[in-house]
Amino acid sequence: MDARGPEAPGGRALRDAAENLFQELQEHFQALTATLNLRMEEMGNRIEDLQKNVSDLMVQAGIENSIKQQMLKT
Repeated sequence: MDARGPEAPGGRALRDAAENLFQELQEHFQALTATLNLRMEEMGNRIEDLQKNVSDLMVQAGIENSIKQQMLKT
């Protein structure tokens, strides 16, 4: 017997069910965290690609040089 005294009927089953539920929730949380991290990494890569594409388009359009010239004038 432990310091808590005698266990109520069904107490062990309830505690086991709660522990199993907690373990299941923890596994789901870890899976969601992994998925979120992967999606954030993918989003970061897409943003970098977008920035490069915008920069390339600006160079093609001759906009980049005119923006730099305007910034130097001010």
